[in-house]
Amino acid sequence: MKYTATVGGQTFEVEITQSGQVALAGEPCSVDLVSIDGLSLFSVIVNNRSYEVFVERSGGHYYITIEGQRHIVRVDDERTRLLAQVGPGERPSRAEVAVEAPMPGLVVAVPVEVGQEVEMGQGVVILEAMKMENELRAPRGGRVKAVRVGQGQTVDRGEVLVVIE
Repeated sequence: MKYTATVGGQTFEVEITQSGQVALAGEPCSVDLVSIDGLSLFSVIVNNRSYEVFVERSGGHYYITIEGQRHIVRVDDERTRLLAQVGPGERPSRAEVAVEAPMPGLVVAVPVEVGQEVEMGQGVVILEAMKMENELRAPRGGRVKAVRVGQGQTVDRGEVLVVIE
């Protein structure tokens, strides 16, 4: 099956064969994936390099934290991509979007304030979890409607930290 993964405006072609072989942009790639907690924490080895990866899916996107950096990834399979090409197209949502804590942690900093304009990918909260600082980024551009946490506050997984409209 062929997939298209979009990360930070860049698009990557990924193919996974029935035998489990992976090709990235047509080049064979050695990948081993093992769930650590049976839910959202994984050990991933790509071309003999090991990563601990936290994955969360919400609203058609994957929020992936690797080495303290959070990435927003959209994954489309071949069928979805073809349907999008012949359909009327997807319009960007203007509804509010919440930035939620992907895991329990301690708020280290909140570099945004209510009323501030933010761009997609801009850091809005720095959360310390598992002895690592994770920068949580805006999933889209907009205006900060609410900041629901402050520096030094502990938060639970799924707790709304910032709301963007």
